[in-house]
Amino acid sequence: MAQPNLLVGDIFGNVGRIIDMASLARDEQQSDAVVFPELSLTSYPPEDLLLRPELIDRVERALERICSSVEGIDVILGYPRSVEGKLYNAAGVIRDGEIVAEYHKQCLPNYSVFDEKRYFDPGYNPRVIELKGIPVGLTICEDIWEEFPAAQAKAAGARLLLNLNASPYYHGKASEREALVERRARDNGLPIVYVNLVGGQDELVFDGGSFTIAADGELAQRCLYFSETLVPVEFVETGGGIVPQPAAIAPAPDEDESVYRALVLGVRDYATKNGFDGAVLGLSGGIDSALTLAIAVDALGAEQVEAVLMPSRYTAEMSNEDALAEIQVLGIGHSVIPIEPAFATFLEMLGDEFAGLPPDVTEENIQARCRGIVLMAISNKKGKLLLSTGNKSEMAVGYTTLYGDMAGGFAPIRDVPKMLVYRLARYRNSVSPAIPERVLQRPPSAELAADQQDTDALPPYEILDPILERYVEQNQSLEQIVDAGFDRAAVQRTIELVVRNEYKRRQAPPGVKITRRAFGRDWRYPLTKGF
Repeated sequence: MAQPNLLVGDIFGNVGRIIDMASLARDEQQSDAVVFPELSLTSYPPEDLLLRPELIDRVERALERICSSVEGIDVILGYPRSVEGKLYNAAGVIRDGEIVAEYHKQCLPNYSVFDEKRYFDPGYNPRVIELKGIPVGLTICEDIWEEFPAAQAKAAGARLLLNLNASPYYHGKASEREALVERRARDNGLPIVYVNLVGGQDELVFDGGSFTIAADGELAQRCLYFSETLVPVEFVETGGGIVPQPAAIAPAPDEDESVYRALVLGVRDYATKNGFDGAVLGLSGGIDSALTLAIAVDALGAEQVEAVLMPSRYTAEMSNEDALAEIQVLGIGHSVIPIEPAFATFLEMLGDEFAGLPPDVTEENIQARCRGIVLMAISNKKGKLLLSTGNKSEMAVGYTTLYGDMAGGFAPIRDVPKMLVYRLARYRNSVSPAIPERVLQRPPSAELAADQQDTDALPPYEILDPILERYVEQNQSLEQIVDAGFDRAAVQRTIELVVRNEYKRRQAPPGVKITRRAFGRDWRYPLTKGF
């Protein structure tokens, strides 16, 4: 099982990695075959790159290179394949310098983050090949979530099933996968090898965790999560069928650990694959920026991360103290750039325009935009990726400043609800000290006005987050949420804020998807609407 971290569109870089891993499997692990994930040559998801003829041409040249470069081992991998004007999501078997068999994915997902019907035509036929005299069926990702492809392969004579995947992460997904594949193995009496991609790609993270299931549905082997790896799998033929031999079962991280590791991998791959020389972020002394800082340091290393403190007339001294404590314990570089001179200048510049009008959220937003200008300037000058620090709860209801704290190139926790932010902070502190306890205990505040707290404008997060989960992730209506025991006024206000602030989310930087439904690829609402 080859579980590589690849780069979308880097056909020749990916093929080099595939050849290297196939050679290792043959020479060091004495494997007869090596199985790579879905669309390995392009990595996943290639999106509209698939509409470019030159990409398909490069795939063909890459396949020729593998055929001419790898001998003595079967290479089974995924790639897009154009046949008679139709494009297929294919899995091919390369043996002795040629493609000896090819399967075309039958079940094309077109929900959540998937758009495969935009690009691919479905296949209709099973494909069974012989490996060392054993008939082996091929399937690709979504095929295993439906009943008929596995049953079809079994009817065609398969005694073992290979499933090539690019299955993106959200919390709880790994156990769902294993339970589904266990059921599919029992229903068909077939052992299944499930090979998954690993790595970050824009807002998606692929968590690996490739595994093998015996014909009776028992887990026989599991690879590491969130790590590139190459793991030998051994099967023996007995009177009872094809049996996977006992092997290491890598532990499954609990929910908080898995979310945190997904965030770290997502930040690391976004920064490194896009060529950034480290990261910079504003550090306020609050919980969101503290967690973002810890993720950045774990992803890129302390020497690659810079924090900027930008105190204002409303910044509490404890905020500065806590931010400096985080900087010291994590060992990063920092600067202190007060925004008071800029803020005062803007108020003076706008004095005539604002004459006779009372202070309101406008002045608060000016402060946030002063900070955004400072951070973007540092990002531009030093080539560092600016990480914004807003969480999912804030993004949902618009409790963010456009062109202010939303400024940035990547938003690590934009899909992390506020209450989960606290849990992740406690998890990170259980690994090693990172976030002062006072940051976890004090009431959250944007500190853009005197004695401001988030609850001045929002319901407590203990109430807000469950409402948002029901409305955003579960598609529940106002009445359904109220019937579940929530205050009608709080629910109505929350929904109004979500609807009103779609324009902000459209302009927000991407961030790691960790929930079933994130604001991004799987949330597509019109800006102008009467619903």
